[in-house]
Amino acid sequence: MEEAGSLQKNRSAGGDKAEELYPIWAVTFLALVLIITTAVDVLGNLLVILSVYKNKKLRKAGNAFVVSLAVADLLVALYPYPLALIAIFHNDWVMGYLHCQVSGFLMGMSVIGSIFNITGIAINRYCYICHSLKYDRLFSINNTLCYVGLVWALTLLAIMPNLFVDSLKYDPRVYSCTFAQSVSSLYTIMVVVVHFFLPITIVSYCYLRIWILVLQVRRRVKPDVRPRIKPHDFRNFLTMFMVFVLFAICWAPLNFIGFLVALKPALDSSIPAWLFTASYFMAYFNSCLNAVIYGALNHNFRKEYKRIILTLCQLAFRAD
Repeated sequence: MEEAGSLQKNRSAGGDKAEELYPIWAVTFLALVLIITTAVDVLGNLLVILSVYKNKKLRKAGNAFVVSLAVADLLVALYPYPLALIAIFHNDWVMGYLHCQVSGFLMGMSVIGSIFNITGIAINRYCYICHSLKYDRLFSINNTLCYVGLVWALTLLAIMPNLFVDSLKYDPRVYSCTFAQSVSSLYTIMVVVVHFFLPITIVSYCYLRIWILVLQVRRRVKPDVRPRIKPHDFRNFLTMFMVFVLFAICWAPLNFIGFLVALKPALDSSIPAWLFTASYFMAYFNSCLNAVIYGALNHNFRKEYKRIILTLCQLAFRAD
């Protein structure tokens, strides 16, 4: 009874038991999107981690953030997404209060860890291209590992308040236990600003400075810095820039909705459920994109993907 009462607190204002919010074809589509996202997330990010481990050309200090980002993406695929799929199949949360809290906590860890790692990647690329003389000292192997540790320490620090303000609740619109934007307007504004707007601003500044320098070099305004911006350096920068752009596109709708509702709570009832759900699943989908971007834009990752997949296929045939 006590657990049931706790779970009751975790339900959103949408109702005690989730009613059929969407037609069966829409629910099937959402389940299909989540299944594909989970599968590509797990396979893709494991390939990323293995590629960096196996390929000497990828085993660079800066790629510690890439591995860390892959771990952040794996967090949601291994626990919260499967529980969300169970909720879709049952049209309700049936896993209990503890799973709800752990799922919401890991979801938050993944999201915040992702944006903080993307910020770390942007700062790393900025220092590498714009402050090349200081880069080797700033981003030695030991220093970079410390920075990655700092990223996860800040991620934990950022997510911990959710445990004390009771903001992790089940929302039947997205079939997930997640951050409830209606808990506190002030807290929601702080979350969106610190977890999204501030990192996006820092990353935008870093990449803007890089683009300015790249254009100056190509126009021969600064020919003295040309040796540092080699073709493969530019391709690596472009890859990480695309990771940032897709993250911003996928997560912006949900964060803007939360920010607007926090500023004017009356808007909450006027936002269509399908728009809220679409923004959430669009954000979920982002977790499987990074590995695809690396394979599409980075030759070393693409080559290592093929080698790993070929080796696994050979082992599978030998086993048969």
